[in-house]
Amino acid sequence: MKDVYILAIESSCDETAASVVKNGREVLSNVISSQIPIHQKFGGVVPEVASRKHVENIASVVEMALSEAGVKKEDLTLVAVTHGPGLVGALLVGLQFAKGYAFSLGIPLLGVNHIEGHIAANYIQYKNLTPPFVSLVVSGGHTFVVHVEDYDKFTVMGETRDDAAGEAFDKVARALGLGYPGGPKIDAAAKKGDPYAITFPKARFHEDTLDFSFSGLKSAVLNYLNSERQKGNDIHVENVAASFQRAVVSVLVENAMKTIETKHLDKIAVAGGVASNSSLREELKKRGEEKGVEILFPEMILCTDNAAMIGSAAYFQYIKGKRSDNSLNAVPGLSLGREA
Repeated sequence: MKDVYILAIESSCDETAASVVKNGREVLSNVISSQIPIHQKFGGVVPEVASRKHVENIASVVEMALSEAGVKKEDLTLVAVTHGPGLVGALLVGLQFAKGYAFSLGIPLLGVNHIEGHIAANYIQYKNLTPPFVSLVVSGGHTFVVHVEDYDKFTVMGETRDDAAGEAFDKVARALGLGYPGGPKIDAAAKKGDPYAITFPKARFHEDTLDFSFSGLKSAVLNYLNSERQKGNDIHVENVAASFQRAVVSVLVENAMKTIETKHLDKIAVAGGVASNSSLREELKKRGEEKGVEILFPEMILCTDNAAMIGSAAYFQYIKGKRSDNSLNAVPGLSLGREA
C-alpha cells in the first residue's frame, strides 16, 4: 500500500496545532502554539480571544509543520481536521483553513472527533497497540471510560454527568489561589501535602453505573475552604490539593478497573490532558500490577491537545474509506463515536 501522508489540524480550544503523520503511527512533525500565557490573566480560556489567536497563528503553524516534516504539500494524501467537540469559534478557524487547503491541493478532507483523537494518541506511542482495549479519557472538557472495540467503534461505559475532571481541577486551583491551568498546579502542590488530611466525598449513584460526577466534590472543597476561613483557620493548601486529587483519582481508577473486569480485557490506554497527572499514573500502574492489567500512557506532549493524535485517528478512518465533503461543519457538542 502506498504511504499515506496526512496534514492534521487541531484548534478545538486554545492550542493552534498542526502535524504531518505518516501511516497513522509515525509523527514527522507536531507543532503546537499554546495560548496559556494569554488566558492565564483571565483564569481560564476566553473563547473570543482563542478564536482570534487561531486566526493569527494557523497559517504559520501549518507551514512550520510541513517544513519540520520535510514534506511538500504536493506529497500530502489527506487533510484531517478536528470538527468537534470544542469551542465553536475555535473549531471553525481550523475547519475553514483545512477545507481551503484540501480544496487547493485537490485532495480529500476528513473531519475527526477530538475525543477519538485523544484515544488515538496511544497508537502513536505504542506502535503495536490494536483494539480492543479500555480507554480512560480525562481532560479539561471530557471524562469518559470507553470500550474501544475497533479503530472506529467506541462504546461509552461511563461519562461525567456534570464537570469534567480537568474542569474541577481548574476550579479548585482557582479557589486555592494556584492559578491556571489547574491540573499541573494541583499536581505540584499535592506532592507536598497529605492526601489523607481531609476526607472529601465521592459521588454515589443509586443505579448501577460507571458514570462520574465531580460537581459535588468541587462544592465540598469550596465549602471546606469557606468554613475554615470563617473560623479564622489557616488553609493548608498542599493538604487540600492532595486530598482533592486523591478523591478524583480514586474514582477514575475504580471505574476504569471495573470496566476492564466487565469487558474481560487486559489493557487500559489513558488519554487527555489529565493523563499527565502523576498521582493518576502511579495509582493506575499500582492497580494494574495487582490485577495483571497493562496500563498505557502517551508521552506528555501527546496528552495535551495536539494535531498528531488527529492525524492518527484520521488514518484509520481514511483506510476504511471515510471522507468528508465541504458541507462538514463544526459540532461543539459532538459525542464520542459520532461523525456529525
